[in-house]
Amino acid sequence: MRFDDSKIEEIKSRVDIVELASEYLTLKKAGRNYLGLCPFHQEKTPSFTVNREKQIFYCFGCGEGGNVITLLMKIANKSFPEAIKHLAQKTGVVLPVRTFGKDGREKESLHDEIVHLNLRAAQHFARNLSSPAGKIARDYLQKRAVTEETVKQFRLGYTPDTWRSLTDDIEGGGLSLKLAEQAGLVIAGKEGGYYDRFRGRLIFPIENIFGEIVAFGGRILEAGEPKYLNSPETPVYTKGKNLYGLNKAKDAIRQSGFCLMVEGYFDALSLWNAGVRNVVATLGTALTRDHLELLRRYTQNVVALFDPDAAGLKALDRSLELFLGANMHARALILPEGCDPDDYIKKYGREKLDELIAVAPAISDYYIDNVLGDGKTFEENRDLVKTAMEFINKINNEIEKNLFIKRIAEKLGIDQTLLKREVHRKATYGQTGVAVRKESSKIKMNPLEFNLIRLMLEYPQKTLLVESEKILDYFLEPALKRLGEKIIENYKLLGYVDINVILPSDEDKPLRESIYKLSMEAPPTDDHMVERNFADNIQRIREKWYKEQKRLIQLQLRQAQESGNGELTRELTCQKQNVMKEEKEYVQKQ
Repeated sequence: MRFDDSKIEEIKSRVDIVELASEYLTLKKAGRNYLGLCPFHQEKTPSFTVNREKQIFYCFGCGEGGNVITLLMKIANKSFPEAIKHLAQKTGVVLPVRTFGKDGREKESLHDEIVHLNLRAAQHFARNLSSPAGKIARDYLQKRAVTEETVKQFRLGYTPDTWRSLTDDIEGGGLSLKLAEQAGLVIAGKEGGYYDRFRGRLIFPIENIFGEIVAFGGRILEAGEPKYLNSPETPVYTKGKNLYGLNKAKDAIRQSGFCLMVEGYFDALSLWNAGVRNVVATLGTALTRDHLELLRRYTQNVVALFDPDAAGLKALDRSLELFLGANMHARALILPEGCDPDDYIKKYGREKLDELIAVAPAISDYYIDNVLGDGKTFEENRDLVKTAMEFINKINNEIEKNLFIKRIAEKLGIDQTLLKREVHRKATYGQTGVAVRKESSKIKMNPLEFNLIRLMLEYPQKTLLVESEKILDYFLEPALKRLGEKIIENYKLLGYVDINVILPSDEDKPLRESIYKLSMEAPPTDDHMVERNFADNIQRIREKWYKEQKRLIQLQLRQAQESGNGELTRELTCQKQNVMKEEKEYVQKQ
């Protein structure tokens, strides 16, 4: 799918990249730029840089960069057409579309069709909840003290304990049941028909960070198993990559500076009900790296609620490793009296919960004091050291590793130096190779050519002008010429340019970084001057090329004359004349 260049430029001119990026991560102003923790890799010191004047971003840590469109593609995992359509809707730009590729069209429409079908299903479930048949679900919600406002906010619904409630609605609307099967809403029967996946359940629509409904969860209301049922993975939903309530909680998370993480739907709903708005739930699944990567866009600080039973402590053990690996500051909150968040907030209220949150210990301290426990015998202490060392070797940050070692040594009463030496021995034992340092290839940065590359990346719609002028034939630096050719190929193939596709390897990172650094330091270009800037840059590159060619030929000519090589002298003299003639003709056209 291709869009008019003028419409793409109109969209880019209407979107503020700082505001767009701020929807997904926290930015702070730093001079002309804005800085934040990179959403694409783990870091403690912000290196993700956004420039409002140029409408570009670049991470000086991992090398990801681009403009407002590629930012949305990368951060929200959208295709180019999906990103354009999303930003067009956001800015009110009407898109005339030219469709070129069947595959691209089907991929894009599949996402949209499933999201639209999910919305229809959610509306069907919501009508059921308000209907006479939904009284059982309304009574249950009332019993759980869930307010009407929370029901509306989270678009809760109900599906009766029948086989074809939703199936008949979809079929009656003339929609595809095969698509509904792909969306995880219905199941194909053995005899060729379809029936509802969710039956006799209170329904929780699951939204992505854009507010699109991508899946559903359902709690059974009468006898039966499983108690909770979630959608299967679909083209728009991947388990372990979504946090329930994040779309609604992200602003409150930024404002409060931390996120409260719970396990289930009702835990999140009960806290939201009580006015706790910075809460998300893991949808009943184990915490994953993807969860934390998603959450790190909004905060580095998490208070995680765990159950006090064995399963809760096991979850805490795994979570600590993930939090440390993601460079996040996590605190562990174990509610007293075996309460879950729903019970506690109803019994004691929000103020008491806030008091517990304020004194919640760092998750690493809780792990050492409560999970590792106290060894009373030599054998128990030996096992504790073994368990601790296995965990310590999973910590990547050396400062955190040393702090952890210090706490373990103090707890077990053993020599810290000895423990460090043993940890180091374990870490290096069994290594089969030696790390080889890769030297990045250095490119001579011709300023004029480099600047034209920068302009091509900032204004990709002008790449066809560069191609028609054949200016890359006049580049003196072969690596920059190849880069220019890749930019043109990339634009003609995809309709946009992504520097990380063109320069994907670690060896390319210095060049990527240099390009974005130049872009961010260069003064903003007036849109009316873009054509002039391209024309001037192209002219100066050709002038420099003619000058360099004449210099090289003159040098070779002198050497040929000194060696008495008459044939080479005549050949070089002819070459010099041809270059001068071409230069004169070019100047006359200007």
